[in-house]
Amino acid sequence: MLLQTRLALKLSHIILVCLSVAAIPAQAKPNFSGTWKVDSGKSDFGPIPGPDSQTDKIDHQDPSLKVNVVSSGQMGDMTYDLAYTTDGKEVTNTVAGNEFKSTVTWDGDALVVETKGAFNGTDFTAKDRWLISEDGKTLTVERHFNSSMGEADQKVVYEKQ
Repeated sequence: MLLQTRLALKLSHIILVCLSVAAIPAQAKPNFSGTWKVDSGKSDFGPIPGPDSQTDKIDHQDPSLKVNVVSSGQMGDMTYDLAYTTDGKEVTNTVAGNEFKSTVTWDGDALVVETKGAFNGTDFTAKDRWLISEDGKTLTVERHFNSSMGEADQKVVYEKQ
């Protein structure tokens, strides 16, 4: 009888712990929505020229992720829209007549954007890792490019406007 009582108490304790853990809400993923301006002083564009100015307006309603980019620099003035989904489905975007295929997935609190395509006749792949600071005021995009011209890394830092 004592053994059965102890077993019943342990079982009820295990059930209570399981119910308590199940009641803890899942950690919400960060929302990247907002108007973000590149901070050239904090960014490292590597061997690829960075923009003189760039503002990204992001509308993130997971799994939908839409980005409007307004940029000016050595490549001229550019405005374009990108549309992704964060569920890993491949999407196609066109920028300046160049078609890019991308997938976006979550890696913890980071978004990972993998893109392949060609720009001015040169095939490339790029892998971006998007992270938001704890205070929500800084977006950092760590990027790795690979093409027939070689590999390059960038760190683009955006400040929320």
